[in-house]
Formats: sequence, C-alpha cells, structure tokens
Amino acid sequence: MTDPLKQNATLVEALGSSLRRGDHALGTVPDLLKRILREEAWREFVTQRGELVEHARFADFVATPPLKGIGSSVDLVRRIVSDDPEALDLLDQALQNPVGGSQKINLNVDVMNNESDHGRPAGTSKEYALRRLRKDAPELHAEVLAGHLSAHAAMVKAGFRKRTISVRLDRPESAALALRKHMPLEARQALARLLMED
Repeated sequence: MTDPLKQNATLVEALGSSLRRGDHALGTVPDLLKRILREEAWREFVTQRGELVEHARFADFVATPPLKGIGSSVDLVRRIVSDDPEALDLLDQALQNPVGGSQKINLNVDVMNNESDHGRPAGTSKEYALRRLRKDAPELHAEVLAGHLSAHAAMVKAGFRKRTISVRLDRPESAALALRKHMPLEARQALARLLMED
C-alpha cells in the first residue's frame, strides 16, 4: 500500500517542477494545484530524503524552497491559475483560512493593490468576486466554477455589481447604437437632456 505522505510529496514535487520548468509545463499547474489543495497534500508530506514536512500556512508552503515547498510566490501562482476559476477559488480559500479552521483572521487590506499579504482580495478582482459569490450566492458560485458564467456576470446577476458596457467615443452612431440596445428608453431620454445642458 502506498504511503499517503509520499503520495503528497509526489504531487508537491510535480507542482514545483512545473513551475520551475515554465513554458508548456505551466499548463499542468492549475490541475496539480487543484488536487494539492483539495487533498491538502501541501500540509504534510515526506520528501525523497525521508524528511517529514508540515506547513500550517499555504503561503509558507509556496515560499519554502524545494523539496520542503515549491519555491515560488503566491502572486506568481495566482497569475498562472487566473484563467481557472476553480483553481483560483481553492487558492483563495487556502489563503483565507491558513490553518484550515473557520476562525476569523484580521487582515489589513491594501485597496490600491487589491490584496494584502495574500489575504483578502478587494474591489473588482476575480478572487473578490469568487469569495463574495461563495459566501452570499452559492448557486451562482457553482455556475462560475462549472464554467457556465464568468465571475463578473455572476456578480451582476446576483446584484453585487452594476451592469456596464463600453462605448466608442470616436463614433457617436456606434455609442448611440450600444446605448439603444442596452439602456432603457427613460434613461436614454434623461441622458439626452443631460447632454444638452451647458
């Protein structure tokens, strides 16, 4: 029977190796990360040298050099998995509850950077949307993870964000067409009045 701590180490080594090799190997990072986070393989494993490694915080595991960690940065891992909502969500959960419990942690949020010490995301970040949906709209959160909705579309659908559109400023007819398509008549009439004011 295979030792689960050695299996954990195999996953950890594969993730670290993919991050170090770069290029095409980076494509394996989201799936490896999801498995490591789901199974909590990062918390406890035995290295090839037979050393038992234990981590209480995921950020420490990421920063610790191989073979006891993956020798990377949370920001790099976050960027690599940014197109995978499930990986991003699992990463956020691991960073949110560093010791695996439900206890509250006090975080000093830097709104300008949309993050703080790998803690709570803010503003319009995808992580903020996933966290808000996970907490307040679990059905929509599940749709995002399943790939049926973008995080932004789910936030709009839940009423947590206002719907916005982009219009071309160099072509008035294009702007008018977009506004007619997306803005109710009363709002367009009010806009027209406002535009005519000096």
